[in-house]
Formats: sequence, C-alpha cells, structure tokens
Amino acid sequence: MTSETSPQIQGFLYLKGYSKKFWKKVYFTLRRSGLYRSTKVSKKDPRHLQYTADLDVSNVYKVVDGCKLYGAPTDFNFCIKPNRNQGLVKNLKILCAETEQIRTLWMSAIRLFKYKKQLQSNFQLSKLALRSPEGSKPTDSKPNSEDSLVAMDFSGKAGGRVIENPTEAQSAEQEEGQAWRKREALRCCQSNMNSEPWTSSVHKTHPWFHGGLSRKEAERLIEKQGLADGVFLVRRSHLHENCFVLSLCYELKVKHCIVVPVQRNGKMYYSIDDGVTLFIDLLQLVEFYQINKGTLPVCLKCPCICVAL
Repeated sequence: MTSETSPQIQGFLYLKGYSKKFWKKVYFTLRRSGLYRSTKVSKKDPRHLQYTADLDVSNVYKVVDGCKLYGAPTDFNFCIKPNRNQGLVKNLKILCAETEQIRTLWMSAIRLFKYKKQLQSNFQLSKLALRSPEGSKPTDSKPNSEDSLVAMDFSGKAGGRVIENPTEAQSAEQEEGQAWRKREALRCCQSNMNSEPWTSSVHKTHPWFHGGLSRKEAERLIEKQGLADGVFLVRRSHLHENCFVLSLCYELKVKHCIVVPVQRNGKMYYSIDDGVTLFIDLLQLVEFYQINKGTLPVCLKCPCICVAL
C-alpha cells in the first residue's frame, strides 16, 4: 500500500436491524469512498451498492457481549459509530462476522482506510530510526532522540550554553542527578510532615485521577476506552473513608484494588498489598506499578481519560 491507496475488501457480514434480535446477512464492500452494502445479495455492480457509512467521520470499535446484549449470531461483533456531532445514535451500525479472523480483517481495513497517511508516515519514520551506519553493530546504535541531546548550562546570565567539554558535561550530569535526589527526598519529607496522607493533592493534576467516580461509572469509562489490558484509573473510595480505589482492566474485565493509608513509625503511606509495599503518595504508587506488576495481574499501561466517543 501507499498513502494514496485504500484497502479493498468485500464479503458477507450480519447487520443488526432496529429490532433487538433481528439480524440480516448482507454483502458489504469497502471502497475508496466509504462502506457500501449490496441490495442484490453478492452483486458488486455499482448500481446495486447502497452507501452505508461515512468512515471519515466514524470510528470502529469491538462490541463486548454482543450475543447477550443484541442477540448476535456469533461472538465476533464490531460497530461503526459516528463521531460526536456527526450523526445520531440510530446511525450506529452493529455488525457481526462469522470468525475472529474475518472481524480482524474488516476492523484493520477500516482503520487503514481512516489513518493510512499517518500510518504510512509512522512506518517511514520507524524505518529511518532503525537505520544504522554500515559496519556498526545494532547494539552500538542509539535512537535519534538520544543523538540529538546535548549538555546545556543555564547558570549564566546570558542564557544557556552548550557544554562541549566531555568532562564538564559528565560533571553537570552528576550534579543534576544529585539535585533530582534532593528534590525527591524533600517531596518525601513534605508528604509525611503530617499524619494524614490524604491531604496530599499531587495526584489531582494527573489524567488518571477521576475524583469521586463511582464503581459503575469507572467500569463504564474503562469499557469506552477499549477494555485493553493495563487501562487504569484511580478514584476516591465511596465505601472506605480516606481510601482510594485503583480500577484496572485485565482480560476484558475491570478489577478494583483498594488503596489504603498505612501508618509506619509515625508516618503515613499508601499501599495496595496490606503494607508490604509502601508509597508516600498516589503518584509514586502509579509510577511503581507502571514498571512493576507486583500483586496486580498486569502492569499499569494506559491511563483512562474522559474521551469523546
């Protein structure tokens, strides 16, 4: 493919009607101008094609529990939903494939149709990033982002200057590392100056924190995000005072882990494993479990944010 071409795919899919359990087997065709269905069984003649969805203003999603919710003939369901302000709820198209492979083909083709230019650009950039000089070993190569970094000194009054001396650059790096450790130590002390960890508000500025979101609202929001492993959010607990809840998606299910304050040596911490692992605030907790799985079924990967679907 090139950025100017579009994927060509056609075949039978089940289309949900207005009734809950009414499904019709329809022959669909994905063309450069959008998604069409045939009014004459498997006829591909343009005269028998009916425009079905404008993919430029729509997104494609997997449908969970389609058999239970909509009486779908198989479990391999997906839908085409117009963007906000681009269509009504009745314009939602719920489709059903006979196998997982067929559903993957259709969803991949539709996403290629929508984002082909961006995907082509990303692919070209990735190939450039992987190129290395002739004769060099892959282990010796560094990402372009690292090659473009230089040591800077901003201590002077005239602004920043590039540090060209390698010894001076190494010394500046060590000083920056020490300054970072001092800032972390100060942050730890400030978080434990009082015995109430819930007075810390560092988490309120992060997109993964959703305030007093309820359990059902959290599950609904994560489902809208796509039910991918590692999608998470943090919210205040409605049942336990001064506690929080880490809501995490794993294997298409949302799990809820209580985050409780723990007192040790007159200082207060947060923990989700009965005090085995302690954190001075929620930000440190999230950063730790983004790298370490710990007692969680999967590492925290993608913060769940409020998105317009």
